Amino acid sequence: MSEVHLHIEGGIAEIRLDNPAKMNALDVGMIRRLAEHCASIEADGSVRAAVLTSEGDRAFCTGADIKAWGEIPPLDFARGWVREGHRVFDRLARLSLPTVAALQGPAFGGGLELASTCDIRVMAPGAKIALPEAGVGIVPGWSGTQRLLRLLPEPVVKEMALFGRRLDAERCVSLGFAAEIADDPRARAFEIARGLATLSPRAVEVAKWMIHAAVGEDRDAMIEALGAGMVGASDDRAEGVAAFREKRKPVFPGT
Repeated sequence: MSEVHLHIEGGIAEIRLDNPAKMNALDVGMIRRLAEHCASIEADGSVRAAVLTSEGDRAFCTGADIKAWGEIPPLDFARGWVREGHRVFDRLARLSLPTVAALQGPAFGGGLELASTCDIRVMAPGAKIALPEAGVGIVPGWSGTQRLLRLLPEPVVKEMALFGRRLDAERCVSLGFAAEIADDPRARAFEIARGLATLSPRAVEVAKWMIHAAVGEDRDAMIEALGAGMVGASDDRAEGVAAFREKRKPVFPGT
């Protein structure tokens, strides 16, 4: 039975795909569970970093389970399957804490799009990435032609989406998509996460927001969040709230 597990220990959250019989392909239930786990992580103030892993050693994730979407009517496919997947993947990409993906095997289609939501990726020597959707008569639907273009050059994305080329781990590192290659990517991902957990959580969070604003990842919300955080720490905010509660005119100190 397919599942997505969440385990939190020592300030590190592990989100683990568990559908090894289908090479960790994603179905509706797994997508919903990802959303639930993102909410749990955000609500848990003890978490400093998250690691995205998957069960078994055959694949990280080979995309969306064809049986899960193959019979969905076109309009429902666009409205539900594609948009819901986007919503959940965006939620993962926009977690306020740093995320690391451990790719012990192929990340194809939706699996590649899922890995692309993380801040850092570690790949096994034999891992590959691809966008094979054209081979089954569809197109990338969970940001393979959008977010992925912020991580890889346009010609490279075209190689995968138009010509079906697969990129090996060495090329992924040379292009900057993966941070490094490790024989045990899960162990290395946790090592990176534990290092992240020693840093200032607020500084890391704000730095991630600033970078996301620069590259266009939820830019409007990131800019307003940064501004709100700065003003929220001011004496002016405290005076404004106090004046509202006391039903008087505020006298802002400008600090």
